[in-house]
Amino acid sequence: MPVSDPVMTVLLCLAAYLAGSVLFAIPVSRLWRLPDPRAQGSGNPGATNVYRTGGWLPALATLALDAAKGWLPAWLAYSAGLSVLAQAIIALCAVTGHMIPVFYRFKGGKGVATALGAGLALAPVTTLVMAILWLLVLWRWRISALASVTAILSGPLISAILEPDTLPMFGLLAILVVVRHRNNLIRLAQGRETGL
Repeated sequence: MPVSDPVMTVLLCLAAYLAGSVLFAIPVSRLWRLPDPRAQGSGNPGATNVYRTGGWLPALATLALDAAKGWLPAWLAYSAGLSVLAQAIIALCAVTGHMIPVFYRFKGGKGVATALGAGLALAPVTTLVMAILWLLVLWRWRISALASVTAILSGPLISAILEPDTLPMFGLLAILVVVRHRNNLIRLAQGRETGL
């Protein structure tokens, strides 16, 4: 395993957090002249809420940009030859940036799209299986939060089978994303969670 460069690791962690802190749902909504997603629907600045206010095109743009900000720092860490642990930490910094963004008073989104991007950079097979599971659950029940939690909770098991080096990353991502969805889980248990 390559030895990580601590300076490079710290710099990429900072860059990943700052990149993650850009909530693309907000500029995309402005570009499409849509309401601020933080004041609509679930109040979450993510692709699902943008879909509710503007449809598929701005939602897909939001999804792609939020995924890219997770993919790029993770890919840079991989390309720099940093250790698997360093790559995972950098990926987690990007997701954390989306959840508690410095540019928006530390009030962010759920981190699912950013986790998707980071996963595609570091564990593409596991991530694609998770994405398929997400689509299947969404197609069957039409509830984004249920699809996201189901997919992210499957990550550690799928990665343990397919890409075991990335198991710690998916384990930590599962904790972060599930905690961020705690209110959605309460509403799901009460039968009050809204669909698409």
